[in-house]
Amino acid sequence: MELLPAIDLRNGCVVRLEKGDYAKQTTYEVSPLATAEKYVSAGAKWIHIVDLDAALTGELTNTQIIRDVCKFAAANDMKVENGGGIRDTRRVKMLLDMGVRRVVVGSTAMKNFPWFAELMNDASIPNECIALGLDARDGKVAAQGWTQQLDITAVELARRVSGSGLGAIVYTDIARDGMLQGVNIESTADVIAATNVPVIASGGVAGLDDIRKCLAIGCGGVILGKALYEGKINLADAVKLVKEK
Repeated sequence: MELLPAIDLRNGCVVRLEKGDYAKQTTYEVSPLATAEKYVSAGAKWIHIVDLDAALTGELTNTQIIRDVCKFAAANDMKVENGGGIRDTRRVKMLLDMGVRRVVVGSTAMKNFPWFAELMNDASIPNECIALGLDARDGKVAAQGWTQQLDITAVELARRVSGSGLGAIVYTDIARDGMLQGVNIESTADVIAATNVPVIASGGVAGLDDIRKCLAIGCGGVILGKALYEGKINLADAVKLVKEK
């Protein structure tokens, strides 16, 4: 199982939102690169970056920071997963050219699945370099920086991509994101059961026990965000726990 410590970016700063609400933001007085350096020191092999500005507007905004983190990661045997504002194939290729190893496509895949199907059939982009971002509220997915609720469920979309060879599905329970209330294990397990694509759990991680639960249900990865910034989890301890399993 992969551990993916997160760097959420807004206006160039490291931030966390509560339940995806842009009005409920905590800004951390630490640079994105310094944050990445801490993750390397703790033994992490992945960094999960979200461009929150791009997720809201559809325009890639924090590209220089992402490029700098990718360069740092490559020099330290780490990989970068990045999402937010991926609206077309050009943006996917642009991020991969910048050094991103896995691009998370969320809103556009959910609102225009035929385009996402074309992306998965694009011979110039390995499917293992693409992740489907499923952000759900009460089981139904949300788009456009979580501001639009759609009728389709996360489980339905997970079924659609089973057998696709995608690198991952990033499943986020919006109601728990940034709340330190624990991972929604039941809903995450439902998504895992619907597909053979590795499922990365996101939203609500509050302690090492959440990581143990995600290991138990067969998660392909866990994203760690606010729990790291608020000192609820020591990343080195989490890395050790996963290695021991």
